[in-house]
Amino acid sequence: MSFSELKDRHVAATATVNTLRDRLNQKRQQLLDTDVAGYAKSQGRTAVNFSSTDLVCCRTLQGHTGKVYSLDWTPEKNRIVSASQDGRLIIWNALTSQKTHAIKLPCAWVMTCAFAPNGHSVACGGLDSECSIFNLNSQVDRDGNIPVSRVLTGHKGYVSSCEFVRDQDTRLITGSGDQTCVLWDVTTGQRISVFGGEFPSGHTSDVLSISINSSNSNMFVSGSCDATARLWDTRIASRAIRTYHGHHGDVNSVKFFPDGQRFGTGSDDGTCRLFDMRTGHQLQVYSQQQANNDQDIPIVTSIAFSISGRLLFAGYSNGDCYVWDTLLAEVVVNLGKLQNSHEGRISCLGLSADGSALCTGSWDKNLKIWAFGGHRKVI
Repeated sequence: MSFSELKDRHVAATATVNTLRDRLNQKRQQLLDTDVAGYAKSQGRTAVNFSSTDLVCCRTLQGHTGKVYSLDWTPEKNRIVSASQDGRLIIWNALTSQKTHAIKLPCAWVMTCAFAPNGHSVACGGLDSECSIFNLNSQVDRDGNIPVSRVLTGHKGYVSSCEFVRDQDTRLITGSGDQTCVLWDVTTGQRISVFGGEFPSGHTSDVLSISINSSNSNMFVSGSCDATARLWDTRIASRAIRTYHGHHGDVNSVKFFPDGQRFGTGSDDGTCRLFDMRTGHQLQVYSQQQANNDQDIPIVTSIAFSISGRLLFAGYSNGDCYVWDTLLAEVVVNLGKLQNSHEGRISCLGLSADGSALCTGSWDKNLKIWAFGGHRKVI
């Protein structure tokens, strides 16, 4: 058989394979039962309805002199840690708006911060490619600063995200611009496991966000500049269990749904999406309707779910903060249009442990606490 004949047969076989693959994908789409909004509407479900007094800004936390990049609540609900471009971590009493600690950081370019489950320590990381741990019970030095109690080194790129493993103050997971996530032993400062990197199933670009499953702390999900989210098991180093596609831009934020069986994502493409962890299917898309071209669509910077999962909070680069009905994919309210809203990009947000308050951080240097009224049972 001549070379030209082999080439023709190869081209024909490739075309046949592609045709069969397309038919298989079409058949799979027909079998999927993931039109959550359509099904909910067919069952007569209606969207959550908020009045102007159901979610209001009750406090503004002022003290940072630079853009706020990250925040986290303590499990006991009344304290918040925030990280800013001014090179400081501030610990706030959310009930009184008072600052309890102001920690000067070794690197001003901080990108992430997190409370330990016991509330006695905080972690942060940024462009220095390190994750620094501070013990809030430590004695201050002569300049009034809390010294670093542990530095986690090993990443070859900036530390974009960090989160303590639930109920384990000695375990921390970080995500980095080196395309990997790392599980750390905070006590020794040693790496326990590395996820991704040179391994085929890992991310192919910077890791921007992580979220640990509250129902199963062995599982966590990561979002990346490669426009995918990946599911990992800390007991299986290196290899991602599943990869989730759908976004057309950087995945800036990931967050597990309260039941631990689903997770949400927020992306540069201006959409939030809800994925089923077990099947890999995309269940819902939360997208703003824009009259202009795609370049005018604000990006999603951060997301969080309400306690019940019925509401999805999403912060945007234009200062909007949408509250979505996760079931019907409809906007309940835009906090960016309410009184006392932020005047800049929403960079981070988070819900208190009991679900009674939402905190948002912004490039306007402020944090705001939003209190829920009559819909506390719904969320």
